Amino acid sequence: MSVPRRRRRLPDEVRAAAVRAVLCLSFTLVGVVVATLASYAGSWMLTPALLAMGVGVFGTMWCLLEIVISRQVAAQRMRAPGSAHPMAGGRAPAEPLAARPFPRSNSSVYLDPYQQPQPYQPPQPQRRPPQQPRLPTARP
Repeated sequence: MSVPRRRRRLPDEVRAAAVRAVLCLSFTLVGVVVATLASYAGSWMLTPALLAMGVGVFGTMWCLLEIVISRQVAAQRMRAPGSAHPMAGGRAPAEPLAARPFPRSNSSVYLDPYQQPQPYQPPQPQRRPPQQPRLPTARP
């Protein structure tokens, strides 16, 4: 007999987005029921119920999109670098700097990835040396 696998717990931001989506969906369904009953009764509540239903549909779509985005962000946070599987694990511990081989590059200018960035220095204008005045020459 196989043991059922436990499901992973969703990250907090995904669970919060799912709760917001359920609340927004329930708000929309209440608006649909009120709009249906108000249309049967011919009541003045039909217009506000339709407006609430429209806002609810927009909010539900927004919350569903938020769930998709927060799941992607959570998966990207858990993804290992260079891995094809989205939940492959965390990053490996960093090696000491001296143990890393210095990478070679085809270009003549190589930027060391471990070097601290330098502040931007605008290029200085180059000044031309003063020119000697030309002397008039005799033309033949």
